[in-house]
Amino acid sequence: MKPASECQTLADVRVEIDRIDEQIVTLLGMRAAYVHAAARFKSSEAAVAAPERLEAMLKTRREWAAREGLSPDFVEKLYREIVAWFIARETEEWKNVVSGKPDRD
Repeated sequence: MKPASECQTLADVRVEIDRIDEQIVTLLGMRAAYVHAAARFKSSEAAVAAPERLEAMLKTRREWAAREGLSPDFVEKLYREIVAWFIARETEEWKNVVSGKPDRD
């Protein structure tokens, strides 16, 4: 990966942005696997949403954002969207686990 300061053209910048975005998507896929696994450990549908965990997680993500020079509000909004999508998927998986339906894997 070329540091941003060493990019000589807009094409260089775009190549590196694409590389980073691919890594982000790969990491989201990895996160999805853990969300899928977490459903096995939840005792109820309400436990899937885990609002206390969400608030603690968002606080930490805001701290990470500030550390990286990003807007904590932006990062919180982004994570609220990501987590909402994952909670919906985890709820589906939890229902499958409870009903004895086979895993998607």
